[in-house]
Amino acid sequence: MYYYAPFLALTQYFLQNCVGSKFGGGGVAGISESNVDRRERLRKLALETVNLATDPYIWHNHLGLIECLLCATIHTNEGSYLAHTQGKKHQTNLARRAAHDNKDTQLMIAPAAAHSIQRKVFLKIGQPGYRVTKVRDSATGKEGLMVQIHLPHVKAGVLPRRQFMSAWEQRKEMPNKAYQYLIVATEPYKTIAFHIPAREIEDESDETRYWNWSHWDPDTKQYSFQFMFRTSY
Repeated sequence: MYYYAPFLALTQYFLQNCVGSKFGGGGVAGISESNVDRRERLRKLALETVNLATDPYIWHNHLGLIECLLCATIHTNEGSYLAHTQGKKHQTNLARRAAHDNKDTQLMIAPAAAHSIQRKVFLKIGQPGYRVTKVRDSATGKEGLMVQIHLPHVKAGVLPRRQFMSAWEQRKEMPNKAYQYLIVATEPYKTIAFHIPAREIEDESDETRYWNWSHWDPDTKQYSFQFMFRTSY
């Protein structure tokens, strides 16, 4: 205490004689002091105007610290976080997020393109009758299936369509790697699907091979096709 009083007096003497200072008021604040004072004023202002309960970017971590999810910064208390929210970095990131959200909203409400394909909706009348027959080629030993589907109420100009689908593409049943699906769709009937072995299928688009063929009979309204499984050696 004996040495502290002269030091305090000496310090006050130098500070009160700085350029721009008043007697008894201390010296002119430096840059660091001004920054501290500015942050404190911003913190007090934010405490009065900001409701932390509605702030989506504040997060209390397991260490008892406060994180800003928008800027990825860590703060020791709410006052420090609130001062950060009034700073340039946080405000810039808020503006970027607002611009990004606004862009996403415009994309969501944008009108559909004129060339986009509209999904066709029609009343389905039930499942068609069908017959599935196992076939085997005596010359090559290849095995396959012949499918016949009866479609008496098919609309004029509508042709049946078929597609092969793996067990992981469908969403109706639990995937089973031992099976794949044969899908046949024709308006106005319900789409039907057949379980078939998960074996590689010969190129069915190559109908020059005598075992790959399909035929639509407009008189009897029967759709028939055959495909073969590839032989593995």
